[in-house]
Parts: sequence; C-alpha cells; structure tokens
Amino acid sequence: MPLSSFELDRQDNPVDVVESMASLNSWTFERAGDDEISMAVSASWTQYQVSFTWLPDVEALHLGCAFDLKVPERRRAEVLNLLSLVNEQLWIGHFGLWDGEGVVIYRHALLLAGGVEANRQQCESLLHAAVSSCEKFYQAFQFVVWAGKSAREALDVVMFETTGEA
Repeated sequence: MPLSSFELDRQDNPVDVVESMASLNSWTFERAGDDEISMAVSASWTQYQVSFTWLPDVEALHLGCAFDLKVPERRRAEVLNLLSLVNEQLWIGHFGLWDGEGVVIYRHALLLAGGVEANRQQCESLLHAAVSSCEKFYQAFQFVVWAGKSAREALDVVMFETTGEA
C-alpha cells in the first residue's frame, strides 16, 4: 500500500542524467526506452554490462552490473555461499545470482522519493560503487567457478591485503 496517492511531476528523467554522464565519458550505450539505458564499462578484470532502470512506482533508479561468468549448476551452491560472504563485506549494494541466466549480478538503487532529482555525481557514485565492488570480488567468483575453490578460500584470497614495501 503506497504511503501517498499522488504522483509528482519530475523535471528530468533520471535515465537522461545517466545518458548525459555516458556521453560525457564517451561510453557506448544503448537506450532501450525512456526508462532504461545499458552500457559496457571496461575495468581491470573484465568488461561489465551495466544497466540503469528508472522505476517510477518506487521512485528509484536501479543499477544492475553483471560480468561474463555463467555459473554451472554444479557450482551454484558454492557461489551462493560466496554471495552470502561477499554481501557481508558490502556497505551498499549487494550481489545476487540471476537464476534464469546463471549470472552473478551486483544491484543497487538510488532512492529519489518525493520528487528528488538525480544528478550526475549521484549517478557516477552509483556506477563507481558497482564497478569497484565487482572488481574487488571478480576473482573470488572466478576461483569458485573455474578453480573449484570453496567460498571461504576464494574470499580469503581476494581480501588479503599487503602492506609495506618490498
């Protein structure tokens, strides 16, 4: 049940802000409709498929960030264990397994309730959080899926931080 029964007129569609951000950064993008945009973002480990979707019913700009890693059925249970361990490490956003496709996806949303307008800095921060999280944990998913490691072993490897100088 909605808390309010009125709709606010927005000056800008939040997806327009994301499109402007993508254009300014010369990223390739595709606008699937007024409320959705998809782009490919390259980083250190791989290229991420990012989509932003405006959800007017909940007044949220949803971000989904996936990478090319199909989880075979035999490794799904261990990947689900890893998802749980990884999500404990995150302050914002979360990872999930898109069951139908068997793909790991990072998800987060920017709540814009009450007519709040999205700005470029907010959208950049949302994207940065997604790519940073994917980059941090990408290898852990690889270790579980392709090297047969346990979730704990894979997480321990990627969480290991060196200090000092050699």
